[in-house]
Amino acid sequence: MLVAGLTALVLAGCGTTPRAVLPPVDAISTTPAAAPTSAPAPAPASAGPAPGVPHPGSRWVAAAWSDLPGWEADQLILVWPALRASCTRPAPGWDRACAEALALAAPDETAVRAWMTSRLAPWRVESPQGDAQGLVTGYFEPLVDASRRRTRRFGVPLYAPPADLAARKPWYTRAEIGSTPAAQAALRGREIAYVADPMDALLLQIQGSGRLRLLDDADAQGAPRVVRLAYGGHNDQPYRSVGRWLVERGAFTLEQASWPAIRSWARANPGRVEEMLSSNPRYVFFREEALPDASIGPLGAQGVPLSPGRSIAVDKSSVPYGTPVWLDTTDPQPWSPTPPPARPLRRLVMAQDTGSAIAGAVRADYFWGWGEGAEDRAGRMKQPLRMWVLWPKS
Repeated sequence: MLVAGLTALVLAGCGTTPRAVLPPVDAISTTPAAAPTSAPAPAPASAGPAPGVPHPGSRWVAAAWSDLPGWEADQLILVWPALRASCTRPAPGWDRACAEALALAAPDETAVRAWMTSRLAPWRVESPQGDAQGLVTGYFEPLVDASRRRTRRFGVPLYAPPADLAARKPWYTRAEIGSTPAAQAALRGREIAYVADPMDALLLQIQGSGRLRLLDDADAQGAPRVVRLAYGGHNDQPYRSVGRWLVERGAFTLEQASWPAIRSWARANPGRVEEMLSSNPRYVFFREEALPDASIGPLGAQGVPLSPGRSIAVDKSSVPYGTPVWLDTTDPQPWSPTPPPARPLRRLVMAQDTGSAIAGAVRADYFWGWGEGAEDRAGRMKQPLRMWVLWPKS
């Protein structure tokens, strides 16, 4: 499972606590940083009671299918595997609908759309005060080259938890881990692998998990073995955002802040990278897991694998796990004083994850997957959002 909210690393300033089996990063803001999407305003709500499922953090307003911008253009068949995965752990009120969905062995686009529109009903998500505008950020699963052995190229260790982690609270800070003989002695022999760039190690710690491509460890086909790093604990020190640290020192503005901007600063200032890293006392440890099928995503908080482009993290007090959610937002773009017209991002996704960065009624974290382009898009995503949930008809 990943930590939801890579963009949150840029601006966050308060501490984090574990979610499920890993710690979420900090919240930034539930207020959009840009103007609302250009989609038409929601049509007046149709009559009808809200579904009988607890969602104290939000208000659901009955809507029509025509209220969902772009509904007819999405390929709903692409969300079907994620919906079926969620149906292995159905949300309250979904038992019957999930049984029907699991019974549809190999439906096509027409069958999926017909099932959804006949079996489900859309509800616009608002804050308890009636605000339908919110924020979407992005996260992903890093894929990082690594080595089992320390070499001139690969010299940054990734550690399993030390034996005395539970006995000593808080454990040593990030700076102390690099300089204190007692901390170094406790971690000796706990090295899982080594990466080449301290920013890669920080990214894995911020995201809470990732994949390692072990260049000195071949699989049965002779290719570099790929393993998954899962969250193994942290040192119980407060989280401090390196992005905010850079903003406070004039490296860039809040509007320009993003994970790609942080990486760019680190490349331009190699002599200050350690200073920047030490500004965050929090240090994350990992455990190694086999990755027999590289097409399977990490587990979300619902306990099912995440699907690239079709899974989101939500505030579970607003939207229960296993709920289909229609997103109306835009694609992330590099910061520019004169940005080009926004490209709509409108599609059906599944609520399958959470994180303390994901707080508020109209709030989502979009899972971009892994591989090329995922880090950049997740790191830049900070878009205005409207959302609707689909719920079984009574």
